[in-house]
Amino acid sequence: MTGPAPCGAGGVPGGKSRFDDVYVRPDPRAYFGRLAPLAYEIPHHAQPVFRRAAAERAALDDARPHGPAVLDVCCSYGINAALLNHDVTLAEMCERYTCPAARTMSTEELTASDKAFYAARRRPGAVPVFGLDVSAPAVHYALAAGLLDAAFTDDLEHGPPGPGLRRALAEVGLVTLTGGGSYVTARTFAALLEGARRPVWVSAFVLRTVSYRPIARALAAHGLDTAVDASRTYPQRLFTGEREQRYAVAAVRALGGDPAGREEDGRFHTLYYASRPGTP
Repeated sequence: MTGPAPCGAGGVPGGKSRFDDVYVRPDPRAYFGRLAPLAYEIPHHAQPVFRRAAAERAALDDARPHGPAVLDVCCSYGINAALLNHDVTLAEMCERYTCPAARTMSTEELTASDKAFYAARRRPGAVPVFGLDVSAPAVHYALAAGLLDAAFTDDLEHGPPGPGLRRALAEVGLVTLTGGGSYVTARTFAALLEGARRPVWVSAFVLRTVSYRPIARALAAHGLDTAVDASRTYPQRLFTGEREQRYAVAAVRALGGDPAGREEDGRFHTLYYASRPGTP
């Protein structure tokens, strides 16, 4: 079907399957219904990493009366926000949205149930989380369920932040990303950093099929040094078929990577990039 690619309008490299239809539903049941059978797991791996990064960033003194917010880029239905601020696992979320009981609920009933579910599991010291995604239904659900403190649909690949996002960027201290490196480019990150008013860190999990160098250069232009441990990868999901696997193996090799034991074994893998202000 036509419609926005997940998160942004940057398109998808040839050979990678599209899931556009599950990002424009009014709630996350179709999202989990499609991705759970593919063993989608990158938010699980990101959960402890983002919690640690958010805690370390919040510990810095910004000389502000309140702590910095997290901006989750390509946030879809607020999965990273749920895992960051609540005592819940990705496996529990998959079960919640694919179980028989969930199938009988209206979107309004599911949203109300989710709001109570997550409120009861809110972690002490939860941090404000803003969401950015071009899918209005997805971010509206995350906002209504209480997962996001603010949500924005600005397409920074094709224009500057609107007034609401510009105001929000003044409070952001950490930008997070899981997988959206296939859909957003350095243009999005440059726009975010240009609007920042606090020191901003970036924590990003990016598929090995995509070069992060252009984004790292854009971050460097704003004073951020990027570190990556290329020897450690984090699985994202199973391939949808042989065509997608052939694409991934070829893309990894083209970027100088070795797909043996990773993409050749049937899964997309990501690298974790941590960007923080360099020493003056």
